[in-house]
Amino acid sequence: MAVCARLCGVGPARGCRRRGAAREQRRGGAGDSEPDTDTDPEEAGGGGATEDEEAAERIEGGRPAPHPAEAGPAGRAPLSLLELPPELLVQIFGSLPGTDLPSLARVCTTFRRILRTDTIWRRRCREEYGVCENLRKLEITGVSCRDVYAKLLHRYRHILGLWQPDIGPYGGLLNVVVDGLFIIGWMYLPPHDPHVDDPMRFKPLFRIHLMERKCATVECMYGHKGPHNGHIQIVKKDEFSTKCNQTDHHRMSGGRQEEFRTWLREEWGRTLEDIFHEHMQELILMKFIYTSQYDNCLTYRRIYLPPSSPDDLIKPGLFKGTYGSHGLEIVMLSFHGKKAKGTKITGDPNIPAGQQTVEIDLAHPLQLPDIENLRDFSELSRIVLEVQEQVRREEQEQEHQQEEEDCSQPAASQPAAKPLGGEGAEGEETAAGAAGTTQDKAPASQPFVLPMGVISRNEDYPRTCRICFYGTGLIAGHGFTSPERTPGVFVLFDDDRFGFIWLELKSFSLYSRIKVSFQNAEAPSREAFDEMLKNIQSLAT
Repeated sequence: MAVCARLCGVGPARGCRRRGAAREQRRGGAGDSEPDTDTDPEEAGGGGATEDEEAAERIEGGRPAPHPAEAGPAGRAPLSLLELPPELLVQIFGSLPGTDLPSLARVCTTFRRILRTDTIWRRRCREEYGVCENLRKLEITGVSCRDVYAKLLHRYRHILGLWQPDIGPYGGLLNVVVDGLFIIGWMYLPPHDPHVDDPMRFKPLFRIHLMERKCATVECMYGHKGPHNGHIQIVKKDEFSTKCNQTDHHRMSGGRQEEFRTWLREEWGRTLEDIFHEHMQELILMKFIYTSQYDNCLTYRRIYLPPSSPDDLIKPGLFKGTYGSHGLEIVMLSFHGKKAKGTKITGDPNIPAGQQTVEIDLAHPLQLPDIENLRDFSELSRIVLEVQEQVRREEQEQEHQQEEEDCSQPAASQPAAKPLGGEGAEGEETAAGAAGTTQDKAPASQPFVLPMGVISRNEDYPRTCRICFYGTGLIAGHGFTSPERTPGVFVLFDDDRFGFIWLELKSFSLYSRIKVSFQNAEAPSREAFDEMLKNIQSLAT
């Protein structure tokens, strides 16, 4: 504030020309450096109950005559921001972040008047939130760009991004984005089972926009009767909730039976008569009953896309994968030094959303047998179990070595043992080097076929792969009872597809990358992403 005051010539460091003139002529006349205590962007360009004529002349008439006492050696006053042409000030102010403009408006009524210019707020809407609509539409309703920024975009900026709804074990994926002059929450759904390579489906859950009365309106989009009244509450940092105030819009005239059949067509792309597997019918009916309880109120928690590194095996991100009778589910693949983790974003009653479904040991690549021997499940199982035993021995040796070092070394030297955990920088380099060396030795692609007896939901899997690694998969009973990690094989097909063979279940899951550009979904730091993973896993547990 003091810096702005000195620049515009109203602070004590430069002296105030207008107050100097008033002191000589009127003794105590009002100046134009009237403070504005409002800090909300909504007030940055508004209000100002009193505007003296001299301030208006500065805006409309250009540069005022310098006071004789302030004239420089050449008879020319030193420049200040107030002496710049108004159109130049509009350009300067328009380049500043919108959150800084309320402070600028407090400097003086001149700045406050300039900040009423809609050009400034149109630029902020475009650069900060990507609003590129023809804003002439606003003139019809009498809504200004400042209203759009302050009452819509800035007010609801905290809910923009990627979110996971709290729907028990099922979870979900929501992306809240600025879409034209609306803020819309899009729910993303996997394609119909088992077409894992098909694009994602999406539907709107809610929207926010400005009405003629210039206040933001929240509308629920759930159901088949069009938008209706809703409410959004920001519970705390990285968490918000939605509530529908007219749940009768969610009901259908045919009752629950019609609602179930409609949901089944949308969720599975088929009717119940088309599903012959009795266990699958039970799972579908259970999901419908459970998720129907959340159609009027939902809580969302923020999630981030995983950060990437040049040493990663493939680009991390979101994938859709096959999970037997549970259908397709969304999994987030991320890399952590010598490990890669697959975390469920959507889940099921056995392994709920938020749990780590697979873990890949990048330090232990697998050399698959030739194509004929690969068809033999016992041969593949033998190879995997040998690596599992090797991993167990290495972990025991590391634990024993760690205990010896803890006993023999003083506390100051204990950090030297940290790389043994594999999470430090040295562990990451070792893992990246091991994976890189293996890929250099291995051919660009090798034949691949599922062993006899391994069940695959999608038979249209690639018949060549790049590399395989030892890994573990999480299995559990209904209700996440008796969870345990069992050995398996991670199979990398290409940059966008990978698979996992569950040895104990004798089943195969195929994963395909979700090719959607999610907005406002990047993690601010690696630490923030790791903390997010811990939070969603603890909530699932």
